[in-house]
Amino acid sequence: MSVNDLRELSVQELENKIIDLKKELMESRFALATSQLEDTSVFKKIKKEIAQANTVLTEKIKQSNDEVTE
Repeated sequence: MSVNDLRELSVQELENKIIDLKKELMESRFALATSQLEDTSVFKKIKKEIAQANTVLTEKIKQSNDEVTE
């Protein structure tokens, strides 16, 4: 999912997306521990997507706080 796609999501949807990505990261770690995962680049991709979602979430929260204070 690209950053532009993430920006179209609501705050609640972003929070759910982050939770889902963290679950996916945990499942990938278990798969690696049980030798079911060969491509370890999955970790980097998931972590990057979590960081992007967190950034967009922070932007949206800050933007909504700025609108309230005006």
